[in-house]
Amino acid sequence: MNPGLLLPRARRLAGEHRVFTWALAAGAVLRLFAILGYPGALWFAGDSYVYVGAALRPEPDPSKSTGYSLFLQLLLPFHSFTLVTAVQHLMGLAVAVMIYVLLRRGGVSKTWSAVATLPVLLDGYIIEDEHLIMAESLFTFLLMAAMLLLLWRPGPVRLWVLVIAGLLAGYAAVVRTEGAVMLAVLPLFLLLHCCAWKTVRGWVAAITLLVASLVPVGAYASWFHSRTGQYDMTLSTGFYLWGRVSSFANCAVIKPTGAEAAICPTDPPSERTPPGNYIWHATVLHATPKHPYSPVTPANNTILTDFAIHAIEAQPLDYAKTVFFNTMMSFGFPRIGYPSVDTANYYSFHLHYKTSTYDLLPPNDHNWVLPEKDTAYADWLSYGHQAPGVVDRVFAVPIVLYQRVVFTYGPLLALIFLVGLGGVIGVRRQGRRVRSLRLHWSRRGTTMLPWLSAVALLVAPIAVADFDYRYLLPVIPFACLAAGLAFAPRRTAATPAAASPATVESPISDSVS
Repeated sequence: MNPGLLLPRARRLAGEHRVFTWALAAGAVLRLFAILGYPGALWFAGDSYVYVGAALRPEPDPSKSTGYSLFLQLLLPFHSFTLVTAVQHLMGLAVAVMIYVLLRRGGVSKTWSAVATLPVLLDGYIIEDEHLIMAESLFTFLLMAAMLLLLWRPGPVRLWVLVIAGLLAGYAAVVRTEGAVMLAVLPLFLLLHCCAWKTVRGWVAAITLLVASLVPVGAYASWFHSRTGQYDMTLSTGFYLWGRVSSFANCAVIKPTGAEAAICPTDPPSERTPPGNYIWHATVLHATPKHPYSPVTPANNTILTDFAIHAIEAQPLDYAKTVFFNTMMSFGFPRIGYPSVDTANYYSFHLHYKTSTYDLLPPNDHNWVLPEKDTAYADWLSYGHQAPGVVDRVFAVPIVLYQRVVFTYGPLLALIFLVGLGGVIGVRRQGRRVRSLRLHWSRRGTTMLPWLSAVALLVAPIAVADFDYRYLLPVIPFACLAAGLAFAPRRTAATPAAASPATVESPISDSVS
């Protein structure tokens, strides 16, 4: 392509898609304010330290998968956290572009396609998360790229596309282990699409995608085994699952024995803090002079996992109720300091890194990866060659005020899910009378894969850990894509002669379009 033609082509595309161009420009300006207002990056306690430490000293961590550290290691030669966050902001913009492209290819109008990208482009908490040394931006980008490949063409997906999509989804699961649920959702989608499970070609496609997605997971598990002797991604599954059941676990009902009895929480459930906070303060899980216990060892991971499974088996209704009500918190208003105010502080822009009530700077007393090495603060300097804690108030004040007002409110997210659901459940009418309701299993003109992906990404971390506002951020783009596709024209295989004006098929959400 002639480079001299790029600018005229870009101008033509911007003119043809004016509404989206303005929305994209607004999202870019907001992200520029974040970059200028907070040089370098923002940090999240614990997680960010692990990621940077593992980038400087490549090592699988027992508490969390360090796939995100591979991304940081790729950018390490530049020694710039500003570059890291700039790339993450570009990923956020790219996710919006992918949503818009998929909607336009699905036949959605330019206006509705642009509207569907607004939460992704303008949500203040998404912008703040992109500025954190955290995995959500990369995770969301990888999964959306995989979905773009799978939904690009209306016909059967080509083999090489399946391989690339599988590799992207597999790496996403290494970046955030909650993404493992997508390794089941995507192959199932290929099987259910147009009843492909009845054909050899459908099974070949699903198996190809699954095998490709397991390559990054298997590679990481092998690396993990070389360091720990365990074929796994982390040793913290039991730790977080124990936290999940701690919100309802009743020792009198569970009746644990042996080692499990020692880790059964004895304080009343009503007095326990949310799991996302409780697990860090429960004395039965952490080493003290009188209690030398570490939750992330192979043996203790097994004990904690077994206890959690027994708790769920003994109290299945309590578990289901807890997961349901925690999921409903996603749609609540106003936002609350959950799982704790200290945690919620990391999700907002501030004018100071350190005050009398919070301290957002990396600690200078210990580390999380190879503790005998440098501290987390020293890791910051080693990676970024820049002291943390700088705030340029000229740009920080506007973005702080903006984030407090503009974000995806819980009721709005509920509406987005409902509109997306309208594209999954179809209505067959004859005149004004409803003849039947049925599920549509077509990738084009319907919303099955994005909507189910959003649901899976929403519920999975809640089911195995706890609700957290940060876990909502990867959900929003897929929910928005699903809602946008609800306005796509329904594609059917009927011939013109077979079509009847008296019998039409449309999504429920057509009534609002």
